Amino acid sequence: MIAIAPNNHRKGTLLLLMTTVIWGTSFPILKDTLGTIPPSMLVAIRFGIAAIALSPWLRNINRRLLRDGALLGGILFLESTCGLLGLETISANRSAFIVSLNVILVPLLGFLIGQQLRRQILIAAGLAVCGISVMSWEGGGLGVGELLTLASAIGVATYVLLLEAIAPRHSSLALTAVQAWVMFLIGILWMLPSVPLQDFAVGDRLPALLYLGLVVTIAPIWIQATGQRWVPATEAALLYTMEPVFAAIFSFWFLSENLGIRGAIGAGLILTATVISQYRRGSATPTQEIALNEATTVAEERFREKVGSNR
Repeated sequence: MIAIAPNNHRKGTLLLLMTTVIWGTSFPILKDTLGTIPPSMLVAIRFGIAAIALSPWLRNINRRLLRDGALLGGILFLESTCGLLGLETISANRSAFIVSLNVILVPLLGFLIGQQLRRQILIAAGLAVCGISVMSWEGGGLGVGELLTLASAIGVATYVLLLEAIAPRHSSLALTAVQAWVMFLIGILWMLPSVPLQDFAVGDRLPALLYLGLVVTIAPIWIQATGQRWVPATEAALLYTMEPVFAAIFSFWFLSENLGIRGAIGAGLILTATVISQYRRGSATPTQEIALNEATTVAEERFREKVGSNR
């Protein structure tokens, strides 16, 4: 077990919360941009802007970085695309609810690969899901949009778990750059068949596309890769439940959508879940874990020396 210093854990928590703020701004912008630009072109341009901006960090690329970045980039492309396609046919609130199911999916998938489940994580996850459902659920059955968005949630959970293992191996910016280029190249392959058939006024949406490419795409990938060095995947997923809260705030700001009483109650439940997920009652602090690991190592070395001298 790798012990995490308290300062680093707090720093990672703040970074991941910053990610949710940025994600929250993307909902109204994506919803508005999809009205004039098709998903394939939006994905290609957005990731292309990010890839070009990150090119300087590809100087020291190696086979391991390329392999890990390609894996993460492929998963991130699929979950982003599924979420975007789902957003075409369902509301932003409904989309936020379904995507945020990754709060439950992360610890469940982690349990399937041998990770332990803390009781407070399950309690916090349950509260978070209740909060998201109260704030966002609109009723009705599952259609194609809902199923695509559910696939996006599964992709998010898988990405969070893989990132926990991969992020410490590489420079955050280099890993982000490889992911951006992988997403851009796949996006180009998806976009090309539709380019000769349709003409779109991209210039009118250039400010929004630059924001989506430089801020919404680059910043969260880099911040996640940095923050998840110090925050476990299950806690990271719970912090990500703040995304629909900020999405509701920015939707009200940009689109004049009211949060209402239901939304306020749901936001309160999500905030409560986030606080519970960070509370570590009755367990050793990261500093204590470091001291315990060091003491155990010293004791083992002394025991081996004693056994060796007796022989």
